[in-house]
Amino acid sequence: MNTDQYGWTFWWKDKDGNDCSTQWSPFKEDTKYFAPSEKPFMMNLRVKDLKKLLTQLKTEGIIIIGEVEEFSYGKFGWILDPEGNKIELWEPIDNAFLS
Repeated sequence: MNTDQYGWTFWWKDKDGNDCSTQWSPFKEDTKYFAPSEKPFMMNLRVKDLKKLLTQLKTEGIIIIGEVEEFSYGKFGWILDPEGNKIELWEPIDNAFLS
């Protein structure tokens, strides 16, 4: 486990032995990052092929929030589930965190 300005990173291996991570990040109580959801939290799910998944979810009537954002450590997209919870979808590049 590593601690940094974003919270805690938990390292684990996938079925092929590759290094992978799970992040736990607390936010300030007054954050707007979870909007339009009114919940004080947001789930972040690891996905493969984010753009393809978002296309499929859109055809199934799921609300897509904003545009895909790409960084050196992965791609992010957001949806609202049927109960109005914001969910962050992350296509990670885990080796970007290894030093």
